[in-house]
Amino acid sequence: MNAAPADQIRLLDVQALDVRLQQLAHKRRSLPEHAEIESLTKDLTQLRDLLVAAQTQESDTAREQTKAEQDVDQVRQRAARDQQRLDSGAITSPKDLENLQREIASLAKRQGDLEDIVLEVMERRESTQERVAELTDRVASVQSKIDDTTARRDAAFEELDGEAASVTKEREVIAASVPADLLKLYDKLREQQGGIGAAKLYQRTCQGCRQELSITDINEIRAAAPDTVVRCENCRRILVRTSESGL
Repeated sequence: MNAAPADQIRLLDVQALDVRLQQLAHKRRSLPEHAEIESLTKDLTQLRDLLVAAQTQESDTAREQTKAEQDVDQVRQRAARDQQRLDSGAITSPKDLENLQREIASLAKRQGDLEDIVLEVMERRESTQERVAELTDRVASVQSKIDDTTARRDAAFEELDGEAASVTKEREVIAASVPADLLKLYDKLREQQGGIGAAKLYQRTCQGCRQELSITDINEIRAAAPDTVVRCENCRRILVRTSESGL
């Protein structure tokens, strides 16, 4: 394949722009915000699970408190009715009076026991409510950190994408001036060789694979016409000759 030396030099310009695009893409993928968002998101998921569990516990405790308070009310109402019967004087039988007084005393003890249960449940519910409030605040705090980090990441994306768009346009302009067959070969080699399809021959060393060429290879390149597209015998990339090639 033949191509004017100037076209081969421009191929190095295309390669430099492609390297820059690779660097920008790598930087975009490697932003520290990615790992930070991932870590914070895991924390948020765990906190939300804990919050749901705490809210469920608070709801269960609320129902338990309501049931305990209803039990107290039932006993209190029954005791009030018995006390009214006792105070009314309608019961004259000593045995019935004794039984009623015994029942009132039993209800009073039962009411006291149930009120203790209500207090115990209320304390547990208060503790659970505090836990819900704490977890709610922590969820909000982590979500705020995620929002801030996402905003920083998106700002970095915008800057990197803007530069990538500019570099892409510049590449399109330069690539349009490179012969189609040379550009096609370059693109093919670039895909095969980890993004580097053309390299400068500098001081008898291929800048693509960093290997110094043998005397035989150097002599062949030295003898080749200026418009001959030469390849590195080690990595098979396009070698571009310049005044610094050491030929």
